[in-house]
Amino acid sequence: MLRTHNCNSLNIDNVGEIVTLCGWVQKTRDLGGMTFVDLRDRYGITQLAFDIKKNKLSCLEARSLNREFVVQVKGLVIERESKNNKIYTGAIEIEVNELTILNRSKTPPFTIEDNTDGGEELRMKYRYLDIRRKPIKDKLILRAKVSSETRKYLDKQGFIEVETPYLIKSTPEGARDFVVPSRMNEGQFYALPQSPQTFKQLLMVSGMDKYYQIVKCFRDEDLRSDRQPEFTQIDCEMSFVNQEEILNTFEGLTQHLLQTVKGIRPAKFPRLSYQDSIKKYGTDKPDLRFGMEIVEITQLCQKKDFSVFNESELVAGINVQGCANYSRKQLDKLIEFVKTPQIGTSGLIYCKFNEDNTTKSSVDKFFNEQDKKEWKEKANCKNGDLLIIMAGEKNKTQRALGALRLHLANQLNLRNPEKFAPVWIVDFPLLEWDEESKRYHAMHHPFTAPKNEDLVLLDKDPGNVRANAYDLVLNGNEIGGGSIRIHDKELQQLMFKHLGFSEREAKEQFGFLMEAFEYGAPPHGGIAFGFDRLCAIIGGQENIRDFIAFPKNNSGRDTMINSPSLLSQEQLDELSLDLKINK
Repeated sequence: MLRTHNCNSLNIDNVGEIVTLCGWVQKTRDLGGMTFVDLRDRYGITQLAFDIKKNKLSCLEARSLNREFVVQVKGLVIERESKNNKIYTGAIEIEVNELTILNRSKTPPFTIEDNTDGGEELRMKYRYLDIRRKPIKDKLILRAKVSSETRKYLDKQGFIEVETPYLIKSTPEGARDFVVPSRMNEGQFYALPQSPQTFKQLLMVSGMDKYYQIVKCFRDEDLRSDRQPEFTQIDCEMSFVNQEEILNTFEGLTQHLLQTVKGIRPAKFPRLSYQDSIKKYGTDKPDLRFGMEIVEITQLCQKKDFSVFNESELVAGINVQGCANYSRKQLDKLIEFVKTPQIGTSGLIYCKFNEDNTTKSSVDKFFNEQDKKEWKEKANCKNGDLLIIMAGEKNKTQRALGALRLHLANQLNLRNPEKFAPVWIVDFPLLEWDEESKRYHAMHHPFTAPKNEDLVLLDKDPGNVRANAYDLVLNGNEIGGGSIRIHDKELQQLMFKHLGFSEREAKEQFGFLMEAFEYGAPPHGGIAFGFDRLCAIIGGQENIRDFIAFPKNNSGRDTMINSPSLLSQEQLDELSLDLKINK
C-alpha cells in the first residue's frame, strides 16, 4: 500500500505507531533545526516534523518541497508540543524518517487555501486545483451525500431507477434545445433532453408505477449564477396517485435529506395557493424565514387629495420592524433600488412610527394622524417600525414589493442560511397569456392536468383555469415542481388546441405519446427537483457552480477544456454541415 492512513485519521491514540501517509504539501515552515510540513489529502491535514539531528537527509529534502508537491512519508506518530484544537489531527504529528517525492508541482496560479486569492474565472480555468480547496471539496462531498440519501429514500419507497435516452426529438415548447446532428440521417438532428418528461409518462403507461432518475438535462438559455446549460434533476413519476399523495411522498424526501445531511427535520410543510403567495409575498417563490408580509391598504388611502393613491389599482405596504430610525440617505437608496430597470417603479412612500409615539411620513401633507394610525393598525406596526408603501397596477406593485422585501431582508441579515423554511405553492394558473405571440402558453408544460372542477372553464375562460400543479420552495428558491398529468387523449388534444398547436403539429411532435394513451394510460403525476440548486441551498448558498465539479461560466463555456470549440472541416463534411463560421 502507498499509505496506511489518510491525513485526517490519526489522533492521540495512535502515538507510537509507524505509519505511511501520502498527499499534497499545503505549506512548509523552516525553523532551523526543525522543518514542519502540513500534508493535505481530501480527508484533512496532518503535520509532519523533520528533525535535522535525527535525519539530516530527510530534513534537507523537506526544505526543498514547494506547495502542491505530491509526497509519501513514513514515520512515527508522536504527541505535538503545541497542539491545534481546530483540526482532528491537531494533537499529533509524524516524526518523518523517510520522504519520497512522488511528483513535483509548478507554483499554482492561486493559493490552495479556504480564502484563496484566485478570481472565479481563474479558478474555473484550473478547476482541478480549485477542487483541492476545502470549501469546494466539501460542497462536492455534500452533493454526493444528497445523491446517496435520495436513492436510499426512494428505493425504500419502492421506486425503480430507470435511465431514459439523451438523444431525443426536438420540441418547440420550453427553452431552446441543444441539437446534435445525425451523421447517418443526413440533415436530421437529435435534441438533448430538457427533461425526461414524455419518457417518464410512457414508463407509467408501461406499468412501472414508481420511477425515478438522477439525470442530466440540457437547456440552451441565458445563464445566471443559479443556471447552467447542463444541470441535474431528481426526476420522479408515480401512477394511481393524487396530488396529496405526491406532496406527502416528496415532502418526506425533503425532510429526510435535511435530517440526514443537516441534522434538521422541519415540521409539516405549509401550503400556499399561487394567488395568496403573490398577494402576501409578491412572488410564487416566497422566503418564509422572515415575516414582512405585504398588506393591502388601498381603501385606507384613497379618496384623499393624493392622486398617486387615488389613481392606483393597489396600494400596499410592508412593515420593516425596528427601522423607523432609517436616515434620509438610507431611504433614498431604497427609492433608487425600486427605480432600477429590474423593478421599474417610480418610487415609494414611507411612514415612520417613532419610539416617542410620533409619526413622520413622506405624505404628511395629504394624510393626518388618524390616517396613519389606521395604516399602523392594518400593517401591525409598532413604535419603532417603518412602513414602506407602494402603489400602482396590481401585479407590478406586488412584484415590486416582493423584490423590495428580499432586498431589505438581505440588508437586515434576515435570511439565515442555516435556517430552512419550505413551503408548497399550489393552484397555479394552467395557462398564461403571451402578448408577443398573442396566444396562451402552458405555465408548467403541455401535459399538466387542469383541476377537475375547472374543466368547464377550459373553452370559455381558459385564463382562469387552475392547474393540478405544485412547486416546492425552500428559502425563497424553487427546488422542485410537478403536476398531475393529463392521461386522457381527448383532453390532451384539447390542451394542445388551446396552446395553439394545429392537429398536424400536435401529431408530429407528440403523436407517440397520444398513441400510447390509447393503450390504457393510468392516472399519474410526478415532480422534478433541481438537484444542483437543492444541494446549494442545503449547503447554505444560492450559487450552484461550486456544487458542480466542472461548471460552465456565464457564457456557457468550459474555460478549462476550452469548450465549445470549432470542428474540423472533415467532421463538418461527415455531418453534411455547411457552416460559414469555419470559412
